[in-house]
Amino acid sequence: MSSIRAMTWNVHGSFRLNSRFDLAGVIALIRKWSPDIVALQEIDSRGRDDNPFAALEGALGGHSVDAKSIVTEDGGYGQMLFSRWPWAAEPHVEDISYPEREPRRAVSADVKTPLGKLRVISTHLGLSIRERHSQTQSLLALAESRPGPAIILGDFNDWFWVNSVRGALRKHFPVRTRHRTFPSLWPLMRLDRVYAHAGAQLISSRVDKDARAYSDHLPVIADIALG
Repeated sequence: MSSIRAMTWNVHGSFRLNSRFDLAGVIALIRKWSPDIVALQEIDSRGRDDNPFAALEGALGGHSVDAKSIVTEDGGYGQMLFSRWPWAAEPHVEDISYPEREPRRAVSADVKTPLGKLRVISTHLGLSIRERHSQTQSLLALAESRPGPAIILGDFNDWFWVNSVRGALRKHFPVRTRHRTFPSLWPLMRLDRVYAHAGAQLISSRVDKDARAYSDHLPVIADIALG
């Protein structure tokens, strides 16, 4: 093994484009790519009889952690991070919320890969420029709290260059995917990305247009040599 496969997908459209929420279809699309690391955003169990968080955990196997940013009496809303390999330590969920904005979280985990320990940070950033700038500084602090290889992946809502996420990350995480992912039916914006540390190599990356049946975002799949 010389590389890892990381995948990030905002599955929000599963609850709109796919009114019955075909969870089996979402899981099948993820399994098709057999990723080692998977970050999912906008999982929502509110007002449902089933629990998508538990269903995804059971179906995808491996090791997982959820980060609910909103919890109500009838369920929760947030993201999940999955790893084929065990955690080196208990993953940490960081509150990166910006004042008077929607709650946001980042998951930080050290993964014991066959290539060595890897810091993985998954997130879903806010909609305002100032919010994302502040949250990006939190991501950098999480990444730099332990030396060694690291990747950051998720939905960054990053479409302007001013105070952009990619501008703030480029010194330490210059390796990145560049696919247009939103809206999935006619992709214009590069909201969903995988970033890797300096010295890593992006061997290949792609989106899966079959995801249009389930979400308004396309998933990004990246093969990365850690270097």
